[in-house]
Amino acid sequence: MYFRLFLFSAILLMLCLPAQVARAAGTVRLELVGDARSVGMTFQEWGRTLSSAGIKNVRLRSSNEDVKPGIETQGTPGQPVYMVTGIVLSRRELLLPGGKFKRSEMGRLKQWLEDLAQQGPPEGRPAKTAFGLTVPQFQKVKADLARPVDFATKGRSRREVAEKIAQRLSHPLRMAPEIAQALAEEKVEEELTELSGGTALACVLRPAGYCLVPQVDGGRIAYVVVQARPDLAEIWPVGWPLKKRRVDVLPALLEFLNVDIQNYAAADAVNAIAKRLKTPVLYDRNALARHGIDPAKVLVTLPRSRTTYSIALRRLLFQARLKFEVRVDEAGTPFLWISTLKPVSQQAPAARFELATYGLGNHCSIP
Repeated sequence: MYFRLFLFSAILLMLCLPAQVARAAGTVRLELVGDARSVGMTFQEWGRTLSSAGIKNVRLRSSNEDVKPGIETQGTPGQPVYMVTGIVLSRRELLLPGGKFKRSEMGRLKQWLEDLAQQGPPEGRPAKTAFGLTVPQFQKVKADLARPVDFATKGRSRREVAEKIAQRLSHPLRMAPEIAQALAEEKVEEELTELSGGTALACVLRPAGYCLVPQVDGGRIAYVVVQARPDLAEIWPVGWPLKKRRVDVLPALLEFLNVDIQNYAAADAVNAIAKRLKTPVLYDRNALARHGIDPAKVLVTLPRSRTTYSIALRRLLFQARLKFEVRVDEAGTPFLWISTLKPVSQQAPAARFELATYGLGNHCSIP
């Protein structure tokens, strides 16, 4: 009996071993090659700089031959050794397979070497998509953020809505205390109950000057709320562009209707049409604020006529200096995205504005 248990444990250990080997960190050895005619003081300076930065396993040698940067994998799968060849361009700059590194960028060089040790050469790593995620990780994130909101959002604080959405997600939502406090002081203006969590979160955060960024740390996925900045390369968007034709996603746009709109608020006219289309409406409030447009106060007119929903929307919004596009959320649900005719950065923080109230009568007829 004991022998059988021992044999079973041994077999189990052998089956698990390849997975452990595949994840084993490697050793990086760095060989820097310089021109034999001018390596003296240059090598000494680079040696001190690399040593001060904590970069080990470095060899500097001179050569008159044409050497190219590269990475050669040696050792075994369980104990890989990555031989990195770099070139000493000058006293101030190195050329490695990861790019050029200045003397002031030793932190970046050290991080590159550590990534190489942990993940191996770039060509052997899993393909990455947006946010530095692998394809399977991105698919998990998008599926997670496709969960429906399924609760009333209009009039609640941005913090409450964000936290309530987060409770439905598989991965944690992280935000600094000062961000949570700022979100608690503002109300959500949209009803997002028909949309998915990712699009809703992006919509809730954006007017307050924040955005959602999925991140991976130690293999664990988290959603981080950060301050919107011009240097942010990637943020989670408020909906996604269509992969199909607009008519295939929202065919009702080409249906005909009778309209008669006289001095009616643009927002009310759009909402009436959206109700007939059975699709949500989201406004690019950052762009509206920047250009000083309030759809609830801008009056529009469309003479009695028979036209399509698409044409009616375009004509009405044009009078308010607005336009629309059809986007879809993570679950594929279409919605109308209303923005300004003039573009505005997606990361621009929301501004405050007030417009004078129009003292005109209004009339809208959409049978």
